[in-house]
Amino acid sequence: MPTPLNPAMAATESPPVMEARRWLDGVQFPPERPLINVSQAAPVEPPPLALRQAIAEAALHNDAAHLYGPVLGLPALRSEIAQQWSATYGGNIQPNQVAITQGCNQAFTAVMSTLAGAGDEVILPTPWYFNHKMWLDMQAVHTVPLATGAGLIPSAADAAALITPNTRAIVLVSPNNPGGAEYPAQTLDDFMALARERGLALIVDETYRDFDSRTGAPHQLFTDPQWADTLIHLYSFSKAYRLTGHRVGAIVASESRLMQVEKFLDTVAICPNQLGQIGALWGMQNLAAWVATERLEILSRRRAMVDGFKTLPDWKLLGCGAYFAYVEHPYALPSDQLAKTLVQKASLLTLPGTMFQPAGSAAGKRQLRIAFANIDGTEITEFFNRLKSLNL
Repeated sequence: MPTPLNPAMAATESPPVMEARRWLDGVQFPPERPLINVSQAAPVEPPPLALRQAIAEAALHNDAAHLYGPVLGLPALRSEIAQQWSATYGGNIQPNQVAITQGCNQAFTAVMSTLAGAGDEVILPTPWYFNHKMWLDMQAVHTVPLATGAGLIPSAADAAALITPNTRAIVLVSPNNPGGAEYPAQTLDDFMALARERGLALIVDETYRDFDSRTGAPHQLFTDPQWADTLIHLYSFSKAYRLTGHRVGAIVASESRLMQVEKFLDTVAICPNQLGQIGALWGMQNLAAWVATERLEILSRRRAMVDGFKTLPDWKLLGCGAYFAYVEHPYALPSDQLAKTLVQKASLLTLPGTMFQPAGSAAGKRQLRIAFANIDGTEITEFFNRLKSLNL
């Protein structure tokens, strides 16, 4: 007799990126047409040498870096985030309103564990980030899909119609994963007002903030003196400093919320990765110019994607920004079949919209996500050449 399996876990979809990688098993790509992998949004190069040296120095000479640290993170890193966020957003953020986590995914799971339990509801705009949906499913929390409009921008008025007595939070990701959309400041203001009026938490995930095409603060939420009564902000150091393997994320929230978060983090990880935190702090203090250059390169690739889809009139670019282009394809095949076909016939690994939409969604069957940040200009040109020559 098999051992028991939590039914909520059994009902949770498999990790999409891992599933997509299995499509490559046994596939031989022609030498003249090597694989172009646009399935995962993660830097493929290591951090800058100076940052790696700072981590190495800590590993060799800072004995404390190998011990348990504070559950909510290193005080110096929490203080640096509070200071820089206050300056960037024009608000007042204190170190005791910052917690460090093992990546931004853990930031989300930690926060959501303090907000919602089995039978509660959380509103996610569609297309959604699949790991957010997976965590809610694992906890038997009901995900309420919020369809987005032009440019994949959600509407607070539409969200208001979805709120029930069981609703606990609204989650926004900007710049968006998977859609690439940069939410206007007014959109975030509208959601903040709605969440406050209805007694909900507003979770704003800004993992890709460093690659926003706009200059200055992308919103004014932190200028509200009472921001902490509603807003929970999430961030990742993985993209800006190429620290994906070190797993460093952050939560900015009320001190009382973080006291509850501490229970989760102590149970799951005890403390964040010490060397990763040291690297993140060094990066914040020394790599502003380098990150600015990285941003310009990503924006250049974004322009190349926008221009490329102009040459494919049968395709529709629904959203493009930060690391992602989200598109509607012109074929009769549903996107989950099309994505596998693209591996075989074009040596392109993309993710289908079915991974980012509710089960059975007609829209999801017509959509693909393209994580273009990991391919350079030459590869982007080749990507479009392959789509143009595709014969299905």
